[in-house]
Amino acid sequence: MTLEAAKKRVNKLVEQLNNYSYEYHALDKPSVDDSVYDGLMNELKKLEAEFPKVILDNSPTQKVGVKILTTFNKVDHETRMLSLNDVFDESEVKHWADRMIKLSGQTNNNFFVDIKMDGLACSIIYMDGKFNQAVTRGDGTTGEDVTENVKTIASVPLRLHAKKGYEEFLKGRTEIRGEIVLNKKDFDKLNKQRSDEGLPVYANPRNLAAGTVRQLDSSLVAKRPLIFRAYDILVTPSSRIKTNQAAYETIANLGLIVNSPSFGKSYVANSIDKVMKAVNIWADKRQTMEFNTDGLVIKINDRELFQKLGIVGKAPRAAIAYKYPAEQSTTKLRDIFISIGRTGAATPVAILTPVVLAGTTVQMATLHNEGEIIRKDIRIGDTVIVRKAGDIIPEVVEPITKLRDGSEKVFKMPSVCPECNTKLVKIKEDEAVWRCPNDECPTRVKNTIVHFASKAALNIDGLGEKNIQNLLAGNLIKDSADLYKLTFEEVSKLDRFADISAQKLIDSIKNKTKPNLAKFVFGLGIRHVGIQTANDIVSHFHSLDNLIKASEDELLSIEGVGEVVAESIVNWFSDPNNLSLLSKFKKFGVSPAEAKLSKQIFKNMYFVISGTLNTFEREEAADQIRSLGGTFQSSVSKETTYLILGQNPGQSKIEKAKKLGIDILNEDVFNKLIS
Repeated sequence: MTLEAAKKRVNKLVEQLNNYSYEYHALDKPSVDDSVYDGLMNELKKLEAEFPKVILDNSPTQKVGVKILTTFNKVDHETRMLSLNDVFDESEVKHWADRMIKLSGQTNNNFFVDIKMDGLACSIIYMDGKFNQAVTRGDGTTGEDVTENVKTIASVPLRLHAKKGYEEFLKGRTEIRGEIVLNKKDFDKLNKQRSDEGLPVYANPRNLAAGTVRQLDSSLVAKRPLIFRAYDILVTPSSRIKTNQAAYETIANLGLIVNSPSFGKSYVANSIDKVMKAVNIWADKRQTMEFNTDGLVIKINDRELFQKLGIVGKAPRAAIAYKYPAEQSTTKLRDIFISIGRTGAATPVAILTPVVLAGTTVQMATLHNEGEIIRKDIRIGDTVIVRKAGDIIPEVVEPITKLRDGSEKVFKMPSVCPECNTKLVKIKEDEAVWRCPNDECPTRVKNTIVHFASKAALNIDGLGEKNIQNLLAGNLIKDSADLYKLTFEEVSKLDRFADISAQKLIDSIKNKTKPNLAKFVFGLGIRHVGIQTANDIVSHFHSLDNLIKASEDELLSIEGVGEVVAESIVNWFSDPNNLSLLSKFKKFGVSPAEAKLSKQIFKNMYFVISGTLNTFEREEAADQIRSLGGTFQSSVSKETTYLILGQNPGQSKIEKAKKLGIDILNEDVFNKLIS
């Protein structure tokens, strides 16, 4: 075959193969069997191998990754990739819609509704119809260049496939934005393969998709069945596309996958009632989706009005994300065991048949206490409803009693601690929690030392739970004070420790001989004394000696300290064993720094931080707030004074702060307040 003949044949093969690929991936209507595609693909590969000069840039063979990068280059987005504010119920949707009417002056707004995809946001740029670059969302302003990796995704055309009437989009710059996802069936298949090979399985499809796109070796990316599903198109002039519905139709006619523009995965609603109809339909139906989703995206359909309504922070005013409630599922409750905490609390924990909730596999869930088990009538062997919301510990909601077959067993709370065989007690008659009163209970001792070394307390680097267990098993420590008598020779002989890690641990402990007093008091693990309370009492008494001698009346004079807390503190410092522990700390050279009187400029102020700060670690920022008399909160509430925003803040916190009229500050303003 001549070069000219090969060129003609290659052109035809590339055109036909790309058409087959479009039918398969974008239309989901393949016109030929896979074997036909494979036969033509093999012919193309042979011709390209024999005549390298005829290889076209849009040849399907060019999707096979071959490049290995050393790093990803940073790329600035020409137009910011925005995130969306979250809403969680119908009243919040209606409040947003009313605000759109107020801001736009229009009462007849149409809304475009689409499934919210749980994937990695990505932007693909085409120049004159040719694939040019792919960039991740990043922080919305700057992303990472993942061109070589995205190029391997089968559903991403290397040339736009413009149908009649859409040829204009083959000229100039066309940017298409969407999510890179992994279908659930493909995820399950990959996990089965890994399980069969004895390898650890992946956590969830989103993390796997995101991790795959960030692989430096594009050949590895090419092996994963990633899919790009588009949701927006940016062209100049933008007036060429009047509505978000038209944007979807345009994208589909350019050869990319969009969620169906008919009622189902996306549609146009002319009222909030119809929007909520979609919300209710997809509440259950979303479980049947081929990819994971946790909600719906609701936008003003008119793109010109969408732009005019503008942006607040990192989110457009004219769009929101409706998030469904905490994910629930059903599974079998196989058994119940008792977990002993550092204060002796005996918490019943359910052992479950593994079930996937919110993208993670759940095998255990809290049952809170004996009273909750009795109230809900939960039995071993029950089919139960389990709930998990974000990072919250999974819990058993209730049993499905109609599914009982008589084999279920009523749970009886043990009378003794499963760890040390000490009789369990209730400190007060009306208390719901049984406790192990043995201060020397092995599990209590371990958890107390874990707490002492934790980030919120003394933050001793290299002293996690497993290493603490190792030190206890080696009889090198019996309590937190014993950490300070450890030697390099002792530690280096233990499993999990090499010379370098042993020396690092010893150095880290030595660096904590003059700890912050509030962190030290918190680290002691006094019941009911959190880090905020520790700061409050230390700010009042200034030294450990003063605190040891404090009476209940003195403690009650501190704002925020009630009878329960005051009694707990006095009891702790009256216990001879605890006083002996403090003497031991002193003997080993531990001398907490006295609290200096600082200007209480944040007194009666409550702070919440969302996102990552550049200047401080989160706990450092919290310490700064507390040292200046303020209170650090984990979530926004009516009493919150300021919400501080770092990078990638949570939209739900922002929305709640706005709803409550709470001041929102950026990190620079926060730093100025401190200084």
